[in-house]
Amino acid sequence: MALTDVDVEYLARCVELAREALDAGDEPFGSILVDADGKTLFEDRNRVADGDATRHPEFAIAQWAAAHVPPVRRIRTTVYTSGEHCPMCAAAHAWVGLGRIVYATSSAQLSRWREEWGCPPSPVAALPITTVAPRLIADGPVPEYEDEMKSLYESRFRP
Repeated sequence: MALTDVDVEYLARCVELAREALDAGDEPFGSILVDADGKTLFEDRNRVADGDATRHPEFAIAQWAAAHVPPVRRIRTTVYTSGEHCPMCAAAHAWVGLGRIVYATSSAQLSRWREEWGCPPSPVAALPITTVAPRLIADGPVPEYEDEMKSLYESRFRP
């Protein structure tokens, strides 16, 4: 699906949340859940600094949606996120039945940058969303955010 100006605007908020996470000493990821009418239902940022590596904003969105959004409405939502879902978050997204995903930077980009910076490999394979959940609709990366997100990632991950 082609990205719209509205998609790019929602991603701007995700990048802001990623910056908030970094400023709070966490990994720079941020995500929002938007309903079919364009209303932001939930937003969060990474919270893994407390030692729980599962506290990703995309996972929090799936949990929140399961508790607060009827299944018939979930499929019409869009999750916007600063970085492509990891396999855990992609699976949660699919299991809960959320709709489209739009991401600013891809897992492949982050993996390539981490390798370039000499970081140790991730404990989880950087699989594309649609490899984990083939029926999901995922759009990204978005070139407008590549430099800013690379800079945020570098601030956190570069040794």
